[in-house]
Amino acid sequence: MTDTVRDAAFPVARPRRLRRGPAMRRLVAETRVLPENLVLPVFVKEGITERVPISSMPGQFQHTRDSLRAAALEAAEAGVGGLMLFGIPGHKDERGSAADDPDGIVQAALRDLAAEVGDDLVVMADLCLCEYTDHGHCGPLMADGHVDNDLTLERYASVAAAQAQAGAAVVAPSGMMDGQVAAIRAGLDRSGHTGVPILAYAAKYASVFYGPFREAAEGAPRFGDRSGYQQDPANAREALREVALDVAEGADMVMVKPGLAYLDIIAKVADSSPVPVSAYQVSGEYAMIEAAAQRGWLDRERAIVETLTSYRRAGAEQILTYWATEAAHLLR
Repeated sequence: MTDTVRDAAFPVARPRRLRRGPAMRRLVAETRVLPENLVLPVFVKEGITERVPISSMPGQFQHTRDSLRAAALEAAEAGVGGLMLFGIPGHKDERGSAADDPDGIVQAALRDLAAEVGDDLVVMADLCLCEYTDHGHCGPLMADGHVDNDLTLERYASVAAAQAQAGAAVVAPSGMMDGQVAAIRAGLDRSGHTGVPILAYAAKYASVFYGPFREAAEGAPRFGDRSGYQQDPANAREALREVALDVAEGADMVMVKPGLAYLDIIAKVADSSPVPVSAYQVSGEYAMIEAAAQRGWLDRERAIVETLTSYRRAGAEQILTYWATEAAHLLR
């Protein structure tokens, strides 16, 4: 068929006219992902002399402080918007003491990053205790084995102050404790860090897609799981309630985690949230695409860009992704 009009009163709709060639598609694209939309999650481990490959996440590493600085500089040069730092201490105990140790690995790395790239991208610190406790849960435990919510809030407030003092531009509580944002905001303000914003993991689901991360961060629970405080994957309205509570407590930004299986949640949150919305392309998503690409089952670079575009299309304004540096080059 030609692109002629059958009837002057009723011209034939031809959406394909705007799909002819890459230049035309770029011109009319509704959604764009920019390098500055991306945040690179990174792991730093105490007591190693060379970076350690993460077997379940090809291309990712547990970093030394030196290799972390190099990765951060590479990300900044690529135009990435931020970094999210996770720490792996040399010693773990019941209360996660290393998390707020001024001389601990995370605080030392935060000082490095603030000095090295703090003017070029936003240095963020994940705020939880699962990497620091010997039992792998997100806070100190009660006698019955459940996390003590109120004692955990005290620990989170202390950790937030330590991270901010070390140079974190943003603190990001991920433990899903009730009242965590209010406690952290109070702790930051008491310690004189009133200008440090909070990115709340407001809708964090009890997901199977975190598997590779637990190898990377060495934070798998030694018993039980985290379904008692992370959200049920079946629930959507609950996510909106969690977001509203966090915003009311003082969250400056909110996050949905994971992303790809929860694009509907990202869209609902983006439609209702008065603050910026982030989403986390988690380790399991990364590992699946890398594994499929290694087997020749899909085009790796196209898969990276397509999934990131889906996040932005759903409404995420910042995307945490392990491909951040590479994707920043692909998106230019």
